[in-house]
Amino acid sequence: MRDFASCFSENAIQTASCSNYYSNTSCFPQNSSTTPSTQNNVTCLYNVILSNKKHLLIIVSWSKTNVSQTLYIQFGDNPSNSFKISAIFKKKKGKKSIEFDDDDHHHKKVEVFWDLCDARYNNMSGPEPIDKYYVVVTFDSEIVVSLGDIEEKKFKNYCNSMAKFSLVSRQEHFSGNTIYSTKAQFCENGSKHDILISCRGENEGKNIHQQHNYPVLSICIDKKMVIRVKRLQWNFRGNQSIFLDGLFVDLMWDVHDWFFNSTNSGCAVFMFRTRSGLESSRLWLEDKDKLMLKNQDKVEFSFMIYACKTT
Repeated sequence: MRDFASCFSENAIQTASCSNYYSNTSCFPQNSSTTPSTQNNVTCLYNVILSNKKHLLIIVSWSKTNVSQTLYIQFGDNPSNSFKISAIFKKKKGKKSIEFDDDDHHHKKVEVFWDLCDARYNNMSGPEPIDKYYVVVTFDSEIVVSLGDIEEKKFKNYCNSMAKFSLVSRQEHFSGNTIYSTKAQFCENGSKHDILISCRGENEGKNIHQQHNYPVLSICIDKKMVIRVKRLQWNFRGNQSIFLDGLFVDLMWDVHDWFFNSTNSGCAVFMFRTRSGLESSRLWLEDKDKLMLKNQDKVEFSFMIYACKTT
């Protein structure tokens, strides 16, 4: 697959309001019996501002296969500074300590607390719990990430303060057919939105003898279609901007490997990324770590879907 951002021109952005774009077009065929693809991995990147004003990046990844389920947490850029529990969460409640040296060669202690005993999952199929669980990460006795249903008073004996953390990016991996259903929240105080991505064939032609079946990509948010791409095999890469929750959200798609992967099981990529005002689309070309260094107190959010077709 080519470099994702290099396929697009800076001037190739269109803007549409999510409230009325394609409002009269059906998002999903009423007679379809196809089951949406299976979500098998969710990876979140958090930007943490410590009490000393330093920044720390933490990766939290949930994954699931037919035989195992894994929670993986990484601190900073070094994969050796990580923590993992697996085997269908054999130890569903516990605590673990990790010690390592940071970039300034200072010795640091990280503790991870988790309770997944009663965790509930979306339709029992997703890798990430939705409620009745908690995961808490402390860094030198300071809470840096807290996920799930957690009461801070339970950890007052361990922590002196609570750092400010924010979700920088979220990646979801799916496998199965070409229908993908998920939810996304694009700003801290915004609502969770239903996202449905589908690719299906539609007939074109003046009469039944001249009709040809061409793939059409549809992307819907809250049951309203915001993008519709006809003859997708010729328009396999593109971008468009939508307006949602008072924000501009750039949406890019690259489905090249769906059509031109020799194994017939290629992965498509869909990316949503917030931006303020009418900033140039060059924002897509920047490395997220460089972007963070430029404006560490406010980082735009990106949401990416890897859609792997296996049938």
